[in-house]
Amino acid sequence: MAAFGTVFMPHMAFTSFENNQWNEAAIVASDSIQLHPGAHVLHYSSTCFEGLKAFKHADGSIHVFRMDQNLKRFDQSSRLLSLPDIDQAQVSKMILDIVAQYSADIPEPPGSMYIRPTHIGTEAAIGKAAAPSESSMLYVLISPVGDYFAGGSKPLRVLLDETGMRCAPHMGMIKSGGNYASALGPILAAKRDVQADQILFCPNGDVQETGAANFLLIDGNEIITKALDSSFLHGVTRSSILTLAADMGMKVTETQLSVEELLKRSAKPNVEAALSGTAAVLTSVGTLIHNGTEHSVGSGEHGPTTQKLRQALNDIQWGKAPDTHNWLTEVK
Repeated sequence: MAAFGTVFMPHMAFTSFENNQWNEAAIVASDSIQLHPGAHVLHYSSTCFEGLKAFKHADGSIHVFRMDQNLKRFDQSSRLLSLPDIDQAQVSKMILDIVAQYSADIPEPPGSMYIRPTHIGTEAAIGKAAAPSESSMLYVLISPVGDYFAGGSKPLRVLLDETGMRCAPHMGMIKSGGNYASALGPILAAKRDVQADQILFCPNGDVQETGAANFLLIDGNEIITKALDSSFLHGVTRSSILTLAADMGMKVTETQLSVEELLKRSAKPNVEAALSGTAAVLTSVGTLIHNGTEHSVGSGEHGPTTQKLRQALNDIQWGKAPDTHNWLTEVK
């Protein structure tokens, strides 16, 4: 199986913003875009994207998961980057049209079709370091993906970093490429130095997020995560997991969590920790590394509540459980 997100369908949905308006969307070859080397995005990082999935149900129908939430965040990211406002209805139709065209290529569960809407500033103007791009392009790439953990998964090793941040605080709730780039150096150093899989950024002891996922702590019947603010990404999977936890009768606590409290709670036998995101859904954290010391989270193994929540979300996505929250949009 090819690495996650490396296989793309030969066509994508495409539109562009010029002369103060969006052009009519079209289906074009995936390798067909042209970009001036002076394009705003290449110099000043005017770029944002989304990640969502379409799933094939047992009856052959195709459903996109929580598209409305991803489109709201896409719109928010575009505005916060001073890119042209997107037309959510247009982008929704682009997503459904390109997924419908390749419905036969959507893998059966546990596979899915990964959907990557992308918005970039295209104006050729390298003098605009402090001004927005007046033109842009928006495209929707799709990529058939298998199970993120096809080779089996071990609980993650996560380094707690109290000195750095994933990105500038005012950029935190924007899903922009620059945020991932800024986290890459510390993540690679953590992999090299302490064999960590990820870094959990905890500036001044405040437990926030990793380079590409939200962090959740499960203590018995309570699920704890940082309350939403503008400094970190508002994950759609995070929101879905918290809703399902409440459905199961769990106590959901959104609050500030300190490194000190995290390590104290993690030493208890029934505690679990997990990372949430579109690609991996919900992934167990088995070890926290802090100031050169390794701390097991609970048993250090996959947590049963983490597995239960992950399965509950998968069952809705795959049509094996009722969609009581209307999270699925059927592709016609």
